[in-house]
Amino acid sequence: MSQAPLILTLELDEAAFAEFDGQRRRHFPPALNKIPAHVTLFHHLPGEEERAVVEALAASVRAEAPMPVEVAGLRFIGRGVAYTLASSRLLALRGRLATTFEPWLTPQDRQGYRPHVTVQNKVAPEEARALHRELEASFVPRTITGTGLLLWRYLGGPWEARGRFPFGGA
Repeated sequence: MSQAPLILTLELDEAAFAEFDGQRRRHFPPALNKIPAHVTLFHHLPGEEERAVVEALAASVRAEAPMPVEVAGLRFIGRGVAYTLASSRLLALRGRLATTFEPWLTPQDRQGYRPHVTVQNKVAPEEARALHRELEASFVPRTITGTGLLLWRYLGGPWEARGRFPFGGA
């Protein structure tokens, strides 16, 4: 089994994913955009523990219904732009998973969790500020739906899909 790390993301409803991924394809430098739009829950779980991670995820989603997630605003991130997300249920689920995965968590995954979708990164700050202003001018908060969890293997740039775990009611 590969030692490459695993990444866990929230699966979004089709319309929300299509919107965010379309923006990412338009605004992310094409040579650097190796992955789809995503909401990361954990950046680095041990690849050698994939079976245990999969078992924990399968158990965690059974009783979890699809969850509302508020697209709450935009954040300028220096060299890019991200949509900020808010969901008490997402925070609670991530907290339970963090407890389960605690022995494996990296410092990055131990710090405070602020869910977001990055649609631009690694551009000049002026370009990022311009996009932030453009998106903010027409931004309206809305609710999207988290429909499950997606597990990926990090391949040094691109990600390999390793599992889909739909919430019990999805």
